[in-house]
Amino acid sequence: MNKITYLPKHNLIERKWHLVNAKGRVLGRLAVELAYLLSGKNKVFYTNHIDCGDFVIVTNAIEIILTGKKLNQKTYFTHSGYPGGAKLTDYSVLMAENPEKALFAAVKGMLPKNKLARKQIKRLKVFKYNKHVHDCQLIQNKKGKE
Repeated sequence: MNKITYLPKHNLIERKWHLVNAKGRVLGRLAVELAYLLSGKNKVFYTNHIDCGDFVIVTNAIEIILTGKKLNQKTYFTHSGYPGGAKLTDYSVLMAENPEKALFAAVKGMLPKNKLARKQIKRLKVFKYNKHVHDCQLIQNKKGKE
């Protein structure tokens, strides 16, 4: 009996648009769900070396919550690449000023560290409030389902 593995062609991969409301959601649990959609693990023909993930739009990032004492104890680390260029930012400051960056960093940390993940993370669109600029894509996605 021959067993044949189906590998999707790049031109046959259909990318859908998902709209996720982050209001009242926990940061880490939301990041897991988004990484799952970006990598394409929700599709039948998922293959780890082929980029078959979807686009994801996240709204209301300002209303993401952190559990426990993470808001006061957790820090966001960046480095400029120069000596002495390390910067530590508390998550209380980061969530107040730029919650998109916190969610983006959490999702990026859950994707593999390779070229494929760098292409996948570009399909994540995070917005601070309820308004976003991708209405046309969502309308096209709904028309495709009908």
